[in-house]
Amino acid sequence: MKLSAGREALLKPLQIVIGVVERRQTMPILANVLLVAQDGQLSITATDLEVELVASGEVEVETAGEVTVPGRKLLDICRALPENAPVSISQSGEKVLIRSGRSKFSLTTLPAAEFPSVEDISADEALELPQNTVQRLLDKTHFSMAQQDVRYYLNGLLIETGGKQLRAVATDGHRLALCQVTLDEGSALPEKQVIVPRKGVLELQRLLNGEGTLTMELGTNHIRMQLDGVRFTSKLIDGRFPEYDRVIPKDTSNELLADRALLRGALQRTSILSNEKYRGIRLLIRDGAVLLQAHNPEQEEAEDELEVEYSGEEIEIGFNVTYLLEALSAIDSEQVTLSVLDGNSSCLLRDPGNDDCKYVVMPMRL
Repeated sequence: MKLSAGREALLKPLQIVIGVVERRQTMPILANVLLVAQDGQLSITATDLEVELVASGEVEVETAGEVTVPGRKLLDICRALPENAPVSISQSGEKVLIRSGRSKFSLTTLPAAEFPSVEDISADEALELPQNTVQRLLDKTHFSMAQQDVRYYLNGLLIETGGKQLRAVATDGHRLALCQVTLDEGSALPEKQVIVPRKGVLELQRLLNGEGTLTMELGTNHIRMQLDGVRFTSKLIDGRFPEYDRVIPKDTSNELLADRALLRGALQRTSILSNEKYRGIRLLIRDGAVLLQAHNPEQEEAEDELEVEYSGEEIEIGFNVTYLLEALSAIDSEQVTLSVLDGNSSCLLRDPGNDDCKYVVMPMRL
């Protein structure tokens, strides 16, 4: 293999894929990236066996070929070179030589044949979607994914298709976030549910820039997205996601309407003196007002009151304030509705004019 390119043509694809290269890996080859040079293109692949990223750049290929080299070292070399510096890469035996001006580097290689890559994911069909649609679904729900939960199927995000709907749902067992979009074009989508692992969701968020379109394929064991010259592939979590619809409160008779920014501010102020471990906050909901209270083991207390539109029963209920704040941050509207049946029931938060995004927070005993 022999090629030459400008520094930026190598640096950009390397920066895109490097996120999945593990610093501590069980297999030495996972610290490497796969370089494939052919037809004026250099494609760079990185994987951690769960998520695979492929990005490419235009280069001058003198001799086509493929090889794997240490990913982070190659990135550091490209970063350290001057801007727009010409770079040549050539394979010599079991080494790869990188030259730029008077600088010369020699990297060890491993055979490309040993590099684990996913070619075909056996997808039934490919969906073409606006990037900002997928970005919105992930941004509005990802924070409710569990982290290292023994119920492994919660450590990811459910993506569900059916009819004209594309839906994302995340839950950690204490709160739930749901966001859906209705697709205009094309025929009705088949009913399908897949769970994308946490790392795949976070990598995908890093890649999406909200512009243009992407192609999404759902296979039996993988999800794949193609966007802006980048191919993202992730393994799916094999498990049954909880029946989330049963968790969403249906009775919204005790409904409170508040200014979202004012409620968020009051929660942030009160939370300063909440218990650092449990982050508990008490809400006293009554006619026209909500009283927020927090206290901690040092016997310190905080209290704040907020005017709201409410005329239901008087309710006293406790919540993890972080869960409420994250849900409020994900709602775009100026006002927000909170529905609580009684002091032991879950709270439903949503935009009063839009039912596409819903947030459920379980109560806590204080």
